Amino acid sequence: MQTENINTIEKVEAQHSKLRDYAMLMKFRLASLVVFSAAIAYAAAVDHVNWTHMGWLVFGGFLVTGSSNAFNQIIERDLDKLMARTQNRPLPQERITVMEAMVLASVCGIAGISILWIFMNPLSGILGLLALLLYTVVYTPLKRVTPFAVFVGAFPGAIPPLLGCVAATEGFGSVPLIGWILFAGQFIWQFPHFWAIAWVLDDDYKKAGFKMLPSPGGRDKGSAFQVLVYTLFLYPISLMPVMFHFSGFISSIIISFCSIYFLYQAYILYRECTVEAARKLMFGSFFYLPAIQLAVLYG
Repeated sequence: MQTENINTIEKVEAQHSKLRDYAMLMKFRLASLVVFSAAIAYAAAVDHVNWTHMGWLVFGGFLVTGSSNAFNQIIERDLDKLMARTQNRPLPQERITVMEAMVLASVCGIAGISILWIFMNPLSGILGLLALLLYTVVYTPLKRVTPFAVFVGAFPGAIPPLLGCVAATEGFGSVPLIGWILFAGQFIWQFPHFWAIAWVLDDDYKKAGFKMLPSPGGRDKGSAFQVLVYTLFLYPISLMPVMFHFSGFISSIIISFCSIYFLYQAYILYRECTVEAARKLMFGSFFYLPAIQLAVLYG
Protein backbone atom coordinates (compact mmCIF):
# COMPACT_ATOMS: atom_id res chain seq x y z
CA MET A 1 0.00 0.00 0.00
CA GLN A 2 2.80 2.42 0.88
CA THR A 3 4.57 1.62 -2.41
CA GLU A 4 1.38 2.41 -4.35
CA ASN A 5 1.06 5.75 -2.55
CA ILE A 6 4.66 6.63 -3.37
CA ASN A 7 4.12 5.74 -7.03
CA THR A 8 0.99 7.87 -7.13
CA ILE A 9 2.79 10.85 -5.61
CA GLU A 10 5.65 10.46 -8.11
CA LYS A 11 3.19 10.39 -11.02
CA VAL A 12 1.45 13.52 -9.77
CA GLU A 13 4.78 15.30 -9.33
CA ALA A 14 5.83 14.24 -12.83
CA GLN A 15 2.58 15.63 -14.26
CA HIS A 16 3.06 18.92 -12.39
CA SER A 17 6.65 19.10 -13.66
CA LYS A 18 5.44 18.57 -17.23
CA LEU A 19 2.85 21.32 -16.85
CA ARG A 20 5.54 23.67 -15.52
CA ASP A 21 7.67 22.88 -18.55
CA TYR A 22 4.76 23.58 -20.89
CA ALA A 23 4.15 26.89 -19.10
CA MET A 24 7.84 27.74 -19.43
CA LEU A 25 7.78 26.82 -23.12
CA MET A 26 4.84 29.13 -23.74
CA LYS A 27 6.24 31.83 -21.39
CA PHE A 28 3.03 31.93 -19.38
CA ARG A 29 3.74 35.18 -17.51
CA LEU A 30 4.90 37.05 -20.63
CA ALA A 31 1.89 35.81 -22.60
CA SER A 32 -0.39 37.02 -19.80
CA LEU A 33 1.17 40.49 -19.93
CA VAL A 34 0.74 40.64 -23.71
CA VAL A 35 -2.91 39.58 -23.50
CA PHE A 36 -3.48 42.21 -20.80
CA SER A 37 -2.81 45.00 -23.31
CA ALA A 38 -5.29 43.44 -25.77
CA ALA A 39 -7.97 43.26 -23.08
CA ILE A 40 -7.39 46.87 -22.01
CA ALA A 41 -7.62 48.05 -25.63
CA TYR A 42 -10.85 46.07 -26.10
CA ALA A 43 -12.37 47.72 -23.02
CA ALA A 44 -11.25 51.15 -24.25
CA ALA A 45 -12.91 50.62 -27.65
CA VAL A 46 -16.41 49.66 -26.41
CA ASP A 47 -19.09 51.44 -24.40
CA HIS A 48 -20.05 48.30 -22.49
CA VAL A 49 -17.78 45.28 -22.07
CA ASN A 50 -19.15 41.92 -23.17
CA TRP A 51 -17.23 39.75 -20.73
CA THR A 52 -17.85 36.54 -22.67
CA HIS A 53 -16.58 38.17 -25.83
CA MET A 54 -13.53 39.50 -24.00
CA GLY A 55 -12.93 36.05 -22.53
CA TRP A 56 -12.62 34.56 -26.00
CA LEU A 57 -10.26 37.38 -26.99
CA VAL A 58 -8.04 36.71 -23.96
CA PHE A 59 -8.08 32.95 -24.52
CA GLY A 60 -7.38 33.18 -28.26
CA GLY A 61 -4.71 35.83 -27.80
CA PHE A 62 -3.03 33.82 -25.06
CA LEU A 63 -2.87 30.71 -27.28
CA VAL A 64 -1.38 32.65 -30.21
CA THR A 65 1.20 34.36 -28.00
CA GLY A 66 2.09 31.10 -26.30
CA SER A 67 2.46 29.43 -29.69
CA SER A 68 4.81 32.20 -30.87
CA ASN A 69 6.94 31.83 -27.75
CA ALA A 70 7.08 28.05 -28.14
CA PHE A 71 8.12 28.22 -31.81
CA ASN A 72 10.76 30.78 -30.82
CA GLN A 73 12.26 28.36 -28.31
CA ILE A 74 12.14 25.49 -30.79
CA ILE A 75 14.11 27.53 -33.32
CA GLU A 76 16.61 28.76 -30.71
CA ARG A 77 16.94 25.59 -28.63
CA ASP A 78 20.64 25.12 -29.45
CA LEU A 79 21.39 28.80 -28.82
CA ASP A 80 19.52 28.69 -25.51
CA LYS A 81 22.08 26.17 -24.28
CA LEU A 82 24.77 28.84 -24.55
CA MET A 83 23.11 31.48 -22.36
CA ALA A 84 22.79 31.35 -18.58
CA ARG A 85 19.38 33.02 -18.79
CA THR A 86 17.88 30.31 -21.00
CA GLN A 87 19.91 27.14 -20.52
CA ASN A 88 17.44 25.75 -17.99
CA ARG A 89 14.51 25.90 -20.39
CA PRO A 90 12.77 22.56 -21.10
CA LEU A 91 14.13 22.09 -24.64
CA PRO A 92 17.84 22.69 -23.89
CA GLN A 93 17.50 20.41 -20.86
CA GLU A 94 15.60 17.84 -22.98
CA ARG A 95 12.78 17.62 -20.46
CA ILE A 96 10.43 17.71 -23.45
CA THR A 97 11.11 16.63 -27.03
CA VAL A 98 11.17 18.88 -30.07
CA MET A 99 8.24 16.94 -31.55
CA GLU A 100 6.28 17.42 -28.33
CA ALA A 101 6.97 21.16 -28.44
CA MET A 102 6.05 21.34 -32.14
CA VAL A 103 2.70 19.66 -31.52
CA LEU A 104 1.91 21.97 -28.59
CA ALA A 105 2.94 25.11 -30.50
CA SER A 106 1.00 24.10 -33.62
CA VAL A 107 -2.19 23.14 -31.77
CA CYS A 108 -2.13 26.35 -29.72
CA GLY A 109 -1.45 28.50 -32.79
CA ILE A 110 -4.22 26.97 -34.90
CA ALA A 111 -6.69 27.01 -32.00
CA GLY A 112 -5.88 30.61 -31.08
CA ILE A 113 -6.19 31.95 -34.61
CA SER A 114 -9.44 30.00 -35.12
CA ILE A 115 -10.92 31.41 -31.91
CA LEU A 116 -10.03 34.97 -32.91
CA TRP A 117 -11.46 34.43 -36.42
CA ILE A 118 -14.69 32.73 -35.33
CA PHE A 119 -15.57 34.42 -32.04
CA MET A 120 -14.18 37.89 -32.85
CA ASN A 121 -14.01 38.55 -36.60
CA PRO A 122 -11.82 37.50 -39.57
CA LEU A 123 -9.53 40.52 -39.27
CA SER A 124 -8.75 39.55 -35.67
CA GLY A 125 -7.69 36.10 -36.88
CA ILE A 126 -5.54 37.64 -39.60
CA LEU A 127 -3.82 39.93 -37.07
CA GLY A 128 -3.14 36.93 -34.81
CA LEU A 129 -1.63 34.99 -37.71
CA LEU A 130 0.42 38.01 -38.79
CA ALA A 131 1.83 38.47 -35.28
CA LEU A 132 2.76 34.79 -35.05
CA LEU A 133 4.50 34.73 -38.46
CA LEU A 134 6.38 38.01 -37.98
CA TYR A 135 7.66 36.91 -34.58
CA THR A 136 8.73 33.39 -35.49
CA VAL A 137 9.65 33.55 -39.18
CA VAL A 138 11.16 37.05 -39.40
CA TYR A 139 12.14 38.44 -35.98
CA THR A 140 13.57 35.26 -34.43
CA PRO A 141 16.17 34.43 -37.12
CA LEU A 142 16.97 38.12 -37.70
CA LYS A 143 18.26 38.57 -34.12
CA ARG A 144 21.62 37.04 -35.08
CA VAL A 145 21.94 39.11 -38.25
CA THR A 146 21.22 42.73 -37.37
CA PRO A 147 20.03 45.03 -34.55
CA PHE A 148 17.27 45.97 -37.01
CA ALA A 149 15.53 42.87 -35.63
CA VAL A 150 14.24 44.98 -32.73
CA PHE A 151 12.40 47.22 -35.21
CA VAL A 152 10.89 44.19 -36.95
CA GLY A 153 9.95 42.58 -33.65
CA ALA A 154 8.20 45.76 -32.52
CA PHE A 155 5.44 45.16 -35.08
CA PRO A 156 4.13 41.83 -33.71
CA GLY A 157 4.80 43.18 -30.22
CA ALA A 158 2.47 46.11 -30.86
CA ILE A 159 -0.35 44.09 -32.46
CA PRO A 160 -2.14 43.11 -29.17
CA PRO A 161 -3.76 46.53 -28.50
CA LEU A 162 -4.62 46.80 -32.20
CA LEU A 163 -6.14 43.31 -32.01
CA GLY A 164 -8.13 44.25 -28.91
CA CYS A 165 -9.71 47.23 -30.67
CA VAL A 166 -10.43 45.26 -33.85
CA ALA A 167 -12.02 42.49 -31.78
CA ALA A 168 -14.44 45.07 -30.40
CA THR A 169 -15.85 45.74 -33.86
CA GLU A 170 -18.43 43.68 -35.73
CA GLY A 171 -18.42 41.90 -39.09
CA PHE A 172 -15.09 41.65 -40.89
CA GLY A 173 -13.65 44.12 -38.45
CA SER A 174 -12.23 47.60 -38.77
CA VAL A 175 -9.51 49.51 -36.98
CA PRO A 176 -10.78 52.33 -34.74
CA LEU A 177 -8.55 55.37 -34.29
CA ILE A 178 -7.86 54.42 -30.67
CA GLY A 179 -6.47 51.12 -31.96
CA TRP A 180 -3.86 52.87 -34.10
CA ILE A 181 -2.98 55.22 -31.22
CA LEU A 182 -2.44 52.37 -28.76
CA PHE A 183 -0.52 50.45 -31.43
CA ALA A 184 1.81 53.43 -31.94
CA GLY A 185 2.42 53.81 -28.21
CA GLN A 186 3.23 50.14 -27.67
CA PHE A 187 5.39 50.11 -30.81
CA ILE A 188 7.63 52.96 -29.63
CA TRP A 189 7.68 51.68 -26.02
CA GLN A 190 9.35 48.47 -27.13
CA PHE A 191 12.58 50.20 -28.14
CA PRO A 192 13.62 51.47 -24.68
CA HIS A 193 12.12 48.32 -23.17
CA PHE A 194 14.05 45.80 -25.27
CA TRP A 195 17.25 47.86 -25.44
CA ALA A 196 17.28 48.12 -21.64
CA ILE A 197 16.94 44.33 -21.45
CA ALA A 198 19.62 43.91 -24.11
CA TRP A 199 21.97 46.22 -22.18
CA VAL A 200 21.56 44.16 -19.02
CA LEU A 201 21.94 40.84 -20.86
CA ASP A 202 24.48 41.92 -23.49
CA ASP A 203 27.21 39.53 -22.32
CA ASP A 204 24.76 36.61 -22.38
CA TYR A 205 23.36 37.61 -25.78
CA LYS A 206 26.84 37.74 -27.28
CA LYS A 207 27.34 34.06 -26.41
CA ALA A 208 24.48 33.21 -28.79
CA GLY A 209 25.47 35.81 -31.38
CA PHE A 210 22.41 38.00 -30.82
CA LYS A 211 22.79 41.59 -32.01
CA MET A 212 20.21 43.49 -30.00
CA LEU A 213 21.72 46.87 -29.03
CA PRO A 214 21.41 49.57 -31.72
CA SER A 215 25.03 50.76 -31.72
CA PRO A 216 27.89 48.61 -33.10
CA GLY A 217 29.74 49.46 -29.88
CA GLY A 218 27.08 47.79 -27.76
CA ARG A 219 26.92 49.36 -24.29
CA ASP A 220 28.03 52.83 -25.36
CA LYS A 221 26.76 56.39 -25.67
CA GLY A 222 25.37 55.64 -29.13
CA SER A 223 23.01 52.98 -27.81
CA ALA A 224 22.10 55.06 -24.77
CA PHE A 225 21.33 58.08 -26.96
CA GLN A 226 18.92 56.09 -29.10
CA VAL A 227 17.19 54.80 -25.97
CA LEU A 228 16.84 58.41 -24.80
CA VAL A 229 15.44 59.61 -28.14
CA TYR A 230 12.78 56.89 -28.37
CA THR A 231 11.78 57.46 -24.75
CA LEU A 232 11.42 61.17 -25.49
CA PHE A 233 9.13 60.49 -28.48
CA LEU A 234 7.10 58.09 -26.36
CA TYR A 235 5.79 60.96 -24.20
CA PRO A 236 3.74 62.83 -26.85
CA ILE A 237 2.56 59.57 -28.43
CA SER A 238 1.31 58.37 -25.03
CA LEU A 239 -0.64 61.63 -24.71
CA MET A 240 -2.46 61.11 -28.03
CA PRO A 241 -5.52 59.47 -26.39
CA VAL A 242 -5.97 62.71 -24.45
CA MET A 243 -5.43 64.85 -27.56
CA PHE A 244 -8.14 62.93 -29.41
CA HIS A 245 -10.49 63.02 -26.39
CA PHE A 246 -10.45 59.31 -25.61
CA SER A 247 -9.19 60.18 -22.11
CA GLY A 248 -9.33 63.23 -19.87
CA PHE A 249 -7.39 65.41 -17.50
CA ILE A 250 -6.62 62.76 -14.88
CA SER A 251 -5.23 60.50 -17.57
CA SER A 252 -2.97 63.29 -18.84
CA ILE A 253 -1.55 63.82 -15.32
CA ILE A 254 -0.79 60.11 -14.86
CA ILE A 255 0.70 59.78 -18.34
CA SER A 256 2.86 62.86 -17.86
CA PHE A 257 4.17 61.71 -14.49
CA CYS A 258 5.02 58.21 -15.76
CA SER A 259 6.55 59.51 -19.00
CA ILE A 260 8.73 62.12 -17.33
CA TYR A 261 10.02 59.62 -14.80
CA PHE A 262 10.65 57.05 -17.53
CA LEU A 263 12.49 59.71 -19.52
CA TYR A 264 14.54 60.56 -16.44
CA GLN A 265 15.57 56.90 -16.15
CA ALA A 266 16.62 56.93 -19.82
CA TYR A 267 18.66 60.09 -19.21
CA ILE A 268 20.44 58.44 -16.28
CA LEU A 269 21.35 55.54 -18.58
CA TYR A 270 22.71 58.02 -21.15
CA ARG A 271 24.72 59.86 -18.50
CA GLU A 272 26.14 56.81 -16.73
CA CYS A 273 26.00 53.99 -19.34
CA THR A 274 25.90 51.36 -16.59
CA VAL A 275 24.17 48.02 -16.27
CA GLU A 276 22.52 49.20 -13.06
CA ALA A 277 20.97 52.20 -14.83
CA ALA A 278 19.75 49.92 -17.62
CA ARG A 279 18.25 47.53 -15.09
CA LYS A 280 16.28 50.37 -13.47
CA LEU A 281 15.04 51.45 -16.90
CA MET A 282 14.05 47.86 -17.66
CA PHE A 283 11.94 47.59 -14.51
CA GLY A 284 10.55 51.04 -15.20
CA SER A 285 9.40 49.86 -18.63
CA PHE A 286 7.53 46.93 -17.05
CA PHE A 287 5.58 49.40 -14.94
CA TYR A 288 5.15 52.09 -17.60
CA LEU A 289 3.07 50.29 -20.23
CA PRO A 290 0.26 48.88 -18.04
CA ALA A 291 0.15 52.13 -16.05
CA ILE A 292 -0.35 54.18 -19.21
CA GLN A 293 -2.93 51.80 -20.66
CA LEU A 294 -4.93 51.74 -17.44
CA ALA A 295 -4.76 55.54 -17.31
CA VAL A 296 -6.23 55.69 -20.84
CA LEU A 297 -9.01 53.29 -19.85
CA TYR A 298 -10.02 54.93 -16.56
CA GLY A 299 -8.81 58.50 -16.99
